[in-house]
Amino acid sequence: MTAQPEYARNGDVSIAYETFGDPAAGEPLLLITGLDFQMVWWPEDFCRQLVARGFAVVRFDNRDSGLSTHFDSIRKENPFLALLGRTKPSYTTLDMLGDTIAVMDAVGWKSAHVFGASMGAALAQALALYHPDRVRTLVSAMGIPADSSGLRALSYIKFGVFGKLRKIKPGTTREQEIDNLVRVYRAIASPGYPFPREWARSVAEISHDRSPRDPKSTQRQLAAGHAQKVPAITGIRVPTLVFCGEDDPVIKMKGSTDIASRIPGATFVSYPGMGHNLPEELWPDAISRIAALAGL
Repeated sequence: MTAQPEYARNGDVSIAYETFGDPAAGEPLLLITGLDFQMVWWPEDFCRQLVARGFAVVRFDNRDSGLSTHFDSIRKENPFLALLGRTKPSYTTLDMLGDTIAVMDAVGWKSAHVFGASMGAALAQALALYHPDRVRTLVSAMGIPADSSGLRALSYIKFGVFGKLRKIKPGTTREQEIDNLVRVYRAIASPGYPFPREWARSVAEISHDRSPRDPKSTQRQLAAGHAQKVPAITGIRVPTLVFCGEDDPVIKMKGSTDIASRIPGATFVSYPGMGHNLPEELWPDAISRIAALAGL
């Protein structure tokens, strides 16, 4: 059975979230998703396997995605200017961290283990810096250092994949838009593992029907991430696991190796054949490492 969304409030912003397991009984684990991806792209089976290891799991839609509050832009924001921090943001990283805290408060968690993927990895690092009392352990996957910005942030990006993404034209029907979501996911998926075609199609349908993709949301989230100067990640003091795919078509492995080398005591793991997603075949090892980090 699919978890039913609930809502947390951060001022005027409403954040949709779902729980797996008993938030009052399991070891609290918060999942933060990536740029423009809804929480449904965290596989339900993955969440349930985490619950089976003793966690209570919460996933949520970042603002401007899914069932959470969306924002409006008067003008189209240039994504490359957003990366360089040269657009006026609708909100900042601190606002997005406030959303995360609101979700934790809504489920009654004073602190939690935090697992962020892609953009969520940077948000998880920032949460450990700005709210260290709320973070028990940190898992950063497929990310770049949260304190990188401008040209330094761009140096971690593999731009070849964007040529493929630019060829995906906006759809005019529901089916075309769903096909586009599947094509986006395929473009970033792990080349060393079978593509989960049926699952991707199912989740793309759910994602589209919850909230059709809006490229301006992507640009606003990019602008938010680069509008905030984050303190040096060397200040993170919680137990940290950093992992990535050796064949990620979006982010260079150096993004994760730099994170791991700069956070005191962090453990680094890389997976051959893994791209910008976590293949089901790697779940057992990843879950074991996350559980060990949390002391389970």
